[in-house]
Amino acid sequence: MTSNNPNTKTVDLKRYGSGSYLASDVTVLLDIVDKDAVADVPVSQKEALIQSGQRHYSDMLTLEDVPSAMHEQLYMQALEQGKIRAATDIANLAYTLKHVFQKTVNNECPLILVSLVRAGLPIGVLLQRALADINSSYSLPSVHYGVSIIRDRGLDPVALQMILDSHPDSPIVFIDGWTGKGAIYQELAHSLEVFADPSHTNFANIFHQGKGVIPLLTLADPAGVAWLAASEEDWLIPSGLLNSTVSGLISRSLYTEPQSGLHRSVFYDNLIEVDHSLAFVDHIDAVRRTLTTPLQCLPTYKQPRYQTADLIDKLAAEYNITNRNRIKPTIAEATRAILRRDPERILLASAEHPDTVLLRHLCAQRHIAISVLGDKILPYQAITLIKQRATDR
Repeated sequence: MTSNNPNTKTVDLKRYGSGSYLASDVTVLLDIVDKDAVADVPVSQKEALIQSGQRHYSDMLTLEDVPSAMHEQLYMQALEQGKIRAATDIANLAYTLKHVFQKTVNNECPLILVSLVRAGLPIGVLLQRALADINSSYSLPSVHYGVSIIRDRGLDPVALQMILDSHPDSPIVFIDGWTGKGAIYQELAHSLEVFADPSHTNFANIFHQGKGVIPLLTLADPAGVAWLAASEEDWLIPSGLLNSTVSGLISRSLYTEPQSGLHRSVFYDNLIEVDHSLAFVDHIDAVRRTLTTPLQCLPTYKQPRYQTADLIDKLAAEYNITNRNRIKPTIAEATRAILRRDPERILLASAEHPDTVLLRHLCAQRHIAISVLGDKILPYQAITLIKQRATDR
């Protein structure tokens, strides 16, 4: 892969921070703004503004509080329960990346990992550490960045261009934690259309797996849209249970017009004492280094299968939902929606599944209705339906 652009300019990306991660773990390409400069909007008010179309969700934040003792306890249980699976999945993903890129990647042209902020960040950091492990059979030169992607508004083009300018000869892989309905995949695909012409200077940076193949990697891919995923199961990914305190203390990103610079974020310095970000990756990474199970080369897919699209259609019809953004599938997404949004009810595949303990606890605490629907919602274990607060747009 060679750069044909004589005007390529290198920006010192190291001046951007890494949240509460190590500088060697990631460079987060966000403009950090002061909490006091952001409108702290209560959940119910935010919901009405979003659904009426008066405000986009990326124009406001509900500032995060310290997680409750019960929330912390359930996170620790999930970490204990899922550490071997998470570590094994990371090792298999790293092994597969080595298999795919070992002939085209080297120290001069490292593999570029671009994590989608925020859910992709912990996964990207774990992959960066795995690929940097010279004692493993899958070490590979890589550089890791965190970049904002916002539904309806796309991947931050300023951040992506900074990466392309700094690594003109490197392939890029995009990383997210999991897929729900596949909305972020579609957002990413739309954002990358500008590079889709094979004559584009950066075509090979993005479409190294073939024209039209979006190189999205996830830990779990129930929606069936990722190019590479460790599994298609909806399971209790520990990092899915917390927000900023397992994502480098970074808030959900806020939109900025491209001419004004990078997307923005708040750094929650008030949550430093309850931050698990480094402890989480240290823990899973230590487990990965002790694994003795044989490594697996995982399958890759040229195009999305959208295997849950019919299910989402049926649920939308059954619950009279015209705005699909009100449907939040997967354990992680359902949990985050309860914490950040205003839910109407939770749909569960099983009344007693150990992976939905926190969800059920939060529902009891907030008097949110639960419907147990069995196999009908599989492969999802949980789906949150957001309350309709205004006319759907």
